[in-house]
Amino acid sequence: MPNLTTRVAIVGAGPAGLLLGRSLYQAGIDFVIVENRDREYVLGRIRAGVLEQGSVETLEQLGVGAGVQANGMIHDGIYLQFASERHHVDFSDLIGRTVTIYGQQAVVRDLVDAHDAAGTPVFYDASDVAVHDLTGTPSLTFSYNGLPYTVKADFVVGADGFHGICRQSVPADELTIYQRDYPFAWLGILAEVAPSTDELIYALHDDGFAMHSMRSPTVSRLYLQVDPADDIASWSDARIWDALHARLGVPGWSLEEGLITEKSILPMRSFVVSTLHYGSLFLVGDAGHIVPPTGAKGLNSAMSDVTQLSAALVAHYSGDDGLLAGYSDVALARQWKVQQFSQWMTEMLHKRPGGDATAAFDYRSQLGRLDYVTHSDEAMRSLAQQYTGLQLT
Repeated sequence: MPNLTTRVAIVGAGPAGLLLGRSLYQAGIDFVIVENRDREYVLGRIRAGVLEQGSVETLEQLGVGAGVQANGMIHDGIYLQFASERHHVDFSDLIGRTVTIYGQQAVVRDLVDAHDAAGTPVFYDASDVAVHDLTGTPSLTFSYNGLPYTVKADFVVGADGFHGICRQSVPADELTIYQRDYPFAWLGILAEVAPSTDELIYALHDDGFAMHSMRSPTVSRLYLQVDPADDIASWSDARIWDALHARLGVPGWSLEEGLITEKSILPMRSFVVSTLHYGSLFLVGDAGHIVPPTGAKGLNSAMSDVTQLSAALVAHYSGDDGLLAGYSDVALARQWKVQQFSQWMTEMLHKRPGGDATAAFDYRSQLGRLDYVTHSDEAMRSLAQQYTGLQLT
């Protein structure tokens, strides 16, 4: 039976786990990453694509910024569209900051390549992963290539997402869950067509929300608000394009169509746990919190967690436990600000289901809110500050 000893055992080889491993590697702190999916699955997951300026700076500082520098698309702002009019919110002009379009799968690829080049211990396609004795001497067990492994560590980090084992290993009476499910979902597509816009478009339409994003100069990413109970099979390519034309259309602009290569329906929820720290376990990213995608905060929140936890672990091994003790409080204070921004964006841009008087009132109130935001420098500046990334305070 292989037995390993390390300082930090990381569960999950998504962007959070891989980024933490890279950060620890640069700091000279040994670690092990264990992932229950195979390498191809990890590299193929299609997720977020908007990086805050601070997230780009983090990748550069860790020596994995060449890809985003070469292929990332810097955006100075976004468009907010309503009542058949499109308004530009210029982040660069308002606060001197930007965002960068660079797919999460590209970030993961860059991190995997860096780990491969460094020869760091990443176990893909592990099975029977479990954590033990989180309030004593923690360990991690798993099977790999038919052999049982035990990893003894100082700390375990749960970077294994919403459905992972780490959060579930915390006793129920030690964890309070705060959750909100939204009455709508996103139907998302990838299409092999050059973007029809230079920056992201967020649109509120009488039929519901729509968004035009992109993944590269030749690949577009688009979304439609749909019912969470919708079946993707009922959405033909023609029906999707018709809805996108209707919701995104404005005079003098046209949406280019292309081959749809991927489509899926994503339910929308907000989820936060009361603590990201239990015994020797720390949670990062989706293991501890989820935001609706409207504010583009999921990947960036995970990277923020990792930045804070990495600094805390480095300080711990230098003899200072202050940052480690305060990690959960600091990370969650930032996360609740992120949650309120994501909730605000979601509620401003999605039409309430139903045709009753309350839904009609809410829709007109949303139009008024968007009209205010797009004609107030102070409101646009607040949006820009939150969209491009809150500072780590």
